[in-house]
Amino acid sequence: MTNQDIFKIAMKQSAEDIGCAAEDFLKNDNVMVPFKLGANARKYYKKPIACNLVSYGNNIVAAAQEDVYEDVAEYIGRYEFYHCFETPNIYWLNERLAGKGYKFCFMAEYYLPDVNRLPKVSCAYETKMLKQADFEMLYLPQWSNALCEDRKHLDVLGVGAYDEGKLIGLAGCSADCEEMWQIGVDVLPDYRRKGVAYALTSMLAREIIKCGRVPFYCSAWSNIRSARNAIKSGFIPAWAEITAKPAGFVDEMNKIQ
Repeated sequence: MTNQDIFKIAMKQSAEDIGCAAEDFLKNDNVMVPFKLGANARKYYKKPIACNLVSYGNNIVAAAQEDVYEDVAEYIGRYEFYHCFETPNIYWLNERLAGKGYKFCFMAEYYLPDVNRLPKVSCAYETKMLKQADFEMLYLPQWSNALCEDRKHLDVLGVGAYDEGKLIGLAGCSADCEEMWQIGVDVLPDYRRKGVAYALTSMLAREIIKCGRVPFYCSAWSNIRSARNAIKSGFIPAWAEITAKPAGFVDEMNKIQ
């Protein structure tokens, strides 16, 4: 699997996620399409989605529902494509979406492996490859990035690090779509800054590729620690997304538990 193969698969998947053509991400001009969640979209995409803006670094492909279509189209025509993901510009569109009952909700950067620099690394601690059956007792708060309790059936593969039998680090991957598996990683606080996350992420990425799937990694733009881990583990920034959802959904997420 080459880097070109990997990017083609990722863009094909993004096209399925929002209802555009994969070639749209390579155009020099921004592209506007009606939002359509494909039958094979990533499993964590749930309707309703007012709009989704996706960029692979060439342009923005924006997909929107009918009631906000013109607002989104006007917005992506106002600024250079990369400025559409920034404040204060994003407030312009958020205010118009709010008037129709929506708010921006998710903002993230995604990473894909560079197969020419995926490191072969060892860990200072014992490591063990894990399968789905091994995860049953691991759905705990400390492993909430590596595993997803709401979608247990998608957690298909992992690698754990152990200190004298104690699990101290865990990388897991979720089969979020047919050809791409997403990596998440957690390390107990006392074991951070020791190369554990880097080792586990790299090991799992190589194992996913052996399975004939594309590993991908997601982080918030502000999560510098996570971004550094992705890059050190052989991943490179690949695409960015911003998603708007109904205001009630966003407000519910913001409630203090």
